[in-house]
Amino acid sequence: MRISTIGYSTKQGFKNIGRNKMFSIASIATMAACILLFGIFFSIVTNFRYIVQKAEEGVAITVMFDEDATDAQIKKIGEELAACDGVLDINFVSADDAWDQFKDDYFGEAKELADGFKDDNPLSGSDNYEVYMDDVSKQKDVVAFAEKLDGVRKVNKSDVVAKTLTSVNKLISYVSIVLIGILLAVSIFLISNTVTMGITVRREEIAIMKYIGAKDGFVRLPFVIEGLAIGVIGAIIPLVGLYFLYDKAVAYIMTKFSLLNNIVEFLPVTTVYRTLLPVGLILGVGIGFLGSFFTIRKHLRV
Repeated sequence: MRISTIGYSTKQGFKNIGRNKMFSIASIATMAACILLFGIFFSIVTNFRYIVQKAEEGVAITVMFDEDATDAQIKKIGEELAACDGVLDINFVSADDAWDQFKDDYFGEAKELADGFKDDNPLSGSDNYEVYMDDVSKQKDVVAFAEKLDGVRKVNKSDVVAKTLTSVNKLISYVSIVLIGILLAVSIFLISNTVTMGITVRREEIAIMKYIGAKDGFVRLPFVIEGLAIGVIGAIIPLVGLYFLYDKAVAYIMTKFSLLNNIVEFLPVTTVYRTLLPVGLILGVGIGFLGSFFTIRKHLRV
């Protein structure tokens, strides 16, 4: 296709937007609303996944050793656990460390209450490895692997926490797919209506072009460009707005719900936009293309 043809088609595509101002504005507004909702939903889901991921990384299994396990055995167990698929980190906790932590948790500032155990650690023999995973759904496999290691007496785990976090991740995925599908369908429908109006207005012109030998690609291109333009404009507006609103929204939430300050950590806007920006633009371009391409395809037989 020649450059002059592309230039002509581009010009006609933007003229189509002007000819159908009301429908074009309605399509851009709806596209912007859909991308905005997608951006908000994506930001929420991304942060929620991040929070869940941090929670998963905080879930550990405890690997206890046989009472007669040697230092060499314990070291080997640690090396094998560290090499296991799904293991993020391991932390050796000695009996003394465990007792110090117990005193901090249960006696608080009244540590003198534990002086009776000064020379007799009640947690002696409780040396262990705390094993942290990058994905809590892998806990079952990691536990099975740990239980088979020589020198391992017992593996403590939390099935309830693991199942809960795994279920939450699945729920987020299902909800994301449904909502994104709805937003895509609504956007494509509205752009399709806008392009249909443009075709109706230029139906006689299209017929004449076809009669004098214009190819389908030449007729189709202006409408595809129209759809693409609507998609790009409809995506840029909400993405720019959401970029500046994100930090304000996070600051408002942390101020309004101050209890979350030490519990929840939100991702910075730059991290969120590394994915949201290209995905939002691709959605805008893709929806605009699909809505216009398939609509004009149905109306080329004139």
